[in-house]
Amino acid sequence: MALREEWERSGELLFRWRSYPPLLLALLVIMAVVLPARIELRDPTMHRIWETICLVIGLAGVAIRSHVIGYAPQGTSGRNTHGQVAETCNQTGFYSVVRHPLYLGNLLMWLGPLMVVRSPWATLVMLLAFWLYYERIMYAEEEFLRRTFGESYSAWAARTPAMVPRLSQWCASTLPFSLRNVLKREYSGLLGLAAGLAFADWVDDYASFGRLMPDADSLIVLAVGLAIYLSLRTIKKMTTVLEVAGR
Repeated sequence: MALREEWERSGELLFRWRSYPPLLLALLVIMAVVLPARIELRDPTMHRIWETICLVIGLAGVAIRSHVIGYAPQGTSGRNTHGQVAETCNQTGFYSVVRHPLYLGNLLMWLGPLMVVRSPWATLVMLLAFWLYYERIMYAEEEFLRRTFGESYSAWAARTPAMVPRLSQWCASTLPFSLRNVLKREYSGLLGLAAGLAFADWVDDYASFGRLMPDADSLIVLAVGLAIYLSLRTIKKMTTVLEVAGR
């Protein structure tokens, strides 16, 4: 098998399992506090400021994903697990400045919780692992889009970066923003971020003080994430409130 076909095949496989690698962050968080070279923050004020920064980074990832999903046409930017699907080649909104905005959002949602434990080496390992994993997925997606949309896709890809946004070429979406579409599709990611931040905070406290010390902030973040998840999942399963025609 030629390398091009092998990359696409492995990318398709990783695409179907892309929901599970974030679980490995828990292991990386634990390793980060066991091994040396962790930056200590003993001052409570600085500690809270740092955790707020981490929360903002994670929420920035949620915001990017929400914007993409809110403006996404039907048949694009989905959570499908059985293969590539794209009814149109979306080139507006975040797709006008970066080719893989959903994965950029994922990166920030991984980065926020891991930064809580303040381990430079663990952060570098995560960034490398993320790139190696998602590079194959992005390659498989782009090969599919190239075959499906031809020159239209190739011209867009040539001017649009893969992961680092080029904000100067922003082009607003022609579709209206659909909050219901976001609520229907993104509640699990928000819970994952809340759980990751709380877990990292508890592990960090245990490493620093030798005992679990769940503080009010982490418990509130986790409780809010869980409440939103349960509420929206119930609404989605039992009603059609979140359904949007054509989206």
